Amino acid sequence: MSALTVYDTVAPDGLAGGSPHLHAVATEAYLVTAGAGELHTIDADGFRSTPLEAGATVWFSPGVVHRAVNLGGLEVRVVMSHAGLPEAGDAVLTFPDAVLADPRRYAEAAALPGPQAAPSERLEAALRRRDLAVAGYRELFVDTAHGRVVSPEALARLRTRAAALVAPRIDAWRQVAAATVDRVAAETAARLDALARGELAALADARVTVPATEHAYGMCGVLQKEAPPHDTHPTDLTPGGSR
Repeated sequence: MSALTVYDTVAPDGLAGGSPHLHAVATEAYLVTAGAGELHTIDADGFRSTPLEAGATVWFSPGVVHRAVNLGGLEVRVVMSHAGLPEAGDAVLTFPDAVLADPRRYAEAAALPGPQAAPSERLEAALRRRDLAVAGYRELFVDTAHGRVVSPEALARLRTRAAALVAPRIDAWRQVAAATVDRVAAETAARLDALARGELAALADARVTVPATEHAYGMCGVLQKEAPPHDTHPTDLTPGGSR
């Protein structure tokens, strides 16, 4: 879970906001806490613009190309499924196809300066990355007699490139999933069995956790990231990086 202040600088297409991208495995939710904006998405039904205002919630599943557009003071809580995978390269930015086709070029374009760099330098790099992703995002559309529409060929090519980029990480992701998602599912099953037997030890051992936080420049804006309990997986910002 992260608190996200969406970028308010304007991209080359005249819209303020974040970097278009997709997730290969993780489902994502926006819970809007302040301001106004739009979520621009490309899914199985084509392009859609969903209004974002305080109190709104929107879910989107793996493979949905999404872009947060800031119309004024947009702040959201971002909840990601599959703990650890978004930080392990699950996100793929919509860079131009020539960049997506070359893993080395993609990694260079997606990387940001480390925490030792000045905040202004990190922000400038994040916005350059955003602008490159917007350039590739615009390649997903074609002009028709009925206006601009999503090109099925370009979208299929993006999915193919994304799958190739994340393929080397799948074995490591299986380990992350086993240590997080699978572990929690097993704990839930064990609790149900214990309750069925009338064993209440797990309830008596309950605790409150205040998560640690860290600030980062993500794909969509400035993040205050909150680590879930028992999260022992280090952040890896290539090739996908954080939100």
